[in-house]
Amino acid sequence: MECALMGGAECALMGGAAVRGAVVENRQQYYVPRALSTDGNGGLLRCTSVSMVTGFLVDLSKIKFQFGARYMSSADIPSHIVLEMPALSPTMNQGNITKWKKVEGDKIAVGDVLCEIETDKATVEFESLEEGYLAKILVPEGSNDIPVGQAIAITVEDPDDITKVPAISGGSEVKEANAAPRDVASQDKELRTSAVKIDTSELPAHAVLDMPALSPTMNQGNIAKWIKKEGDKIEVGDILCEIETDKATLEYESLEEGYLAVILAPDGSKDVIVGQPIAVTVEASEDIETVKASYSSRPVAKEEKSVALPQKNEHKKQKSIINRISPSAKLLISEFGLDVSLLNPSGPRGTLLKGDVLAAIQSGKGSSTTAAPKEQPPSPSILQSKPSSAPESALYEDFSNSQIRKVIARRLLESKQSTPHLYLSTDVILDPLMSFRKELIEKHNVKVSVNDIVIKAVAIALRNVPDANGFWDAEKGETIINDSVDISIAVATEKGLMTPIIRNADQKTISAISSEVKELAEKARAGKLKPNEFQGGTFSISNLGMFPVDNFCAIINPPQAGILAVGRGNKVVEPVVGSNGIEEPAVVTKMNLTLSADHRVFDGKVGGEFLTALQANFGDMRRLLL
Repeated sequence: MECALMGGAECALMGGAAVRGAVVENRQQYYVPRALSTDGNGGLLRCTSVSMVTGFLVDLSKIKFQFGARYMSSADIPSHIVLEMPALSPTMNQGNITKWKKVEGDKIAVGDVLCEIETDKATVEFESLEEGYLAKILVPEGSNDIPVGQAIAITVEDPDDITKVPAISGGSEVKEANAAPRDVASQDKELRTSAVKIDTSELPAHAVLDMPALSPTMNQGNIAKWIKKEGDKIEVGDILCEIETDKATLEYESLEEGYLAVILAPDGSKDVIVGQPIAVTVEASEDIETVKASYSSRPVAKEEKSVALPQKNEHKKQKSIINRISPSAKLLISEFGLDVSLLNPSGPRGTLLKGDVLAAIQSGKGSSTTAAPKEQPPSPSILQSKPSSAPESALYEDFSNSQIRKVIARRLLESKQSTPHLYLSTDVILDPLMSFRKELIEKHNVKVSVNDIVIKAVAIALRNVPDANGFWDAEKGETIINDSVDISIAVATEKGLMTPIIRNADQKTISAISSEVKELAEKARAGKLKPNEFQGGTFSISNLGMFPVDNFCAIINPPQAGILAVGRGNKVVEPVVGSNGIEEPAVVTKMNLTLSADHRVFDGKVGGEFLTALQANFGDMRRLLL
């Protein structure tokens, strides 16, 4: 794993996926894993300068990665990202901030250069992989010897949150405010390091593969399945395992020949921290047993963690460790009047769980005065009956969430909290659509679903009412109209809801839409969607017509401004004007459509015009051919 750029030193991409470098025509070229390349196919990358950064590829001239930790909003501090000094070369343990390209308050777009960092190899541009605003610069330009991992800046998503970030200098208050996640992160780092502290002086040449960061927001992942087994020979390009990230399930490929000696994180391993060793490879088959015996005898990181964490017993430190409290834990704390600062969190990033509170109640810890409920006098019998684990364990069963479901839960909550939802509902008659579909099948042998036609009808309505095809620009405080009509389709998968996109849906035929929907739905269920196939979109459709659901209200998918909820068709009797011009009772099939819209983009007029155009499309299928 020699890298010409680094002068022969080993270099790792995303923690374990090695980058092989060679000089060709005085230019460096690197092999990039499929999951990390811009087109998703892997292959050869030419790098035009020595600005080599371990991380994501945004264009072919630079390799970029944004190091940092994301923190959700609390009562006092808004949602924000703390950017840390990145390790921009294998030997770098500190760096210098030579110049800040952005100033506090500036808007940041994807690809913007935030600052220039002088490493032990070269001066490298530090680029942003997310949109937002630079709220606070913690380390000014000209600062030298900044340790890798130290916070250097804070970004926020909303300009209104800039002033809400603690007014600090030098990052002192940020460290205090975020002591819990930083403390947990440092412990995890120590545990990962200790997990591989093995005397390698007597071991043959080998490589330790770490859990890679396969998306900008990923800080942990799940090992879905190992494709290779211990002892298997590995070729360049072979798939080692499948890793479930917060975005999708990606294949982890080998960049070197060799043999898989030890698997440190087996199938089904959950919440494996980025950078934690997951496997060891060797160059020669005769070295497998030697390396395997050495690594198999090492202490397990999780066991070390359970011993190391309880050592933090001081009252002052425990106050800073608790960063989040689960809802069930809050209820118990309130009911029993416990002092939160005396409780020991065991969840990720300092999260206090229900089990932590129950354990404190059982042991008699955590109460400043009494462990009984606030509204009742102290009673030992109450204390003994409440925390009993036997009946509680029989009441429910915990199922671990996938990374995708965790992200969906967070985004939907943010949408409901930050987007003013407007709901408009109407009914459409399905009979013309059903007749049109039957004609396509019988006369033209074109098989399409009702949902395919709904997509086309919605796309045409958005084209005819462009004000409904926009989004809210928080910086400008105005609506931006999209140039294209890109429809996101909600697809239920085992791992969560995915929204593949039919781009330029208004310009495609119904049969083309049908084929694309089938292909994208299959890829979504298999977890094989590429980022460009599910990121973006201008409007969403959620169809529950296959279930006994007459109507429902969907949650907007930010940054989009609208989503249409489609219910099932129901036969009803209502007056219909016949060919003779006289109203007569007739049986028709009706379907409910409910529009959830961002009220900053949609008012009643825009929403009404959109539903009027949509109703007209269902009434006359010929409009879909225009």
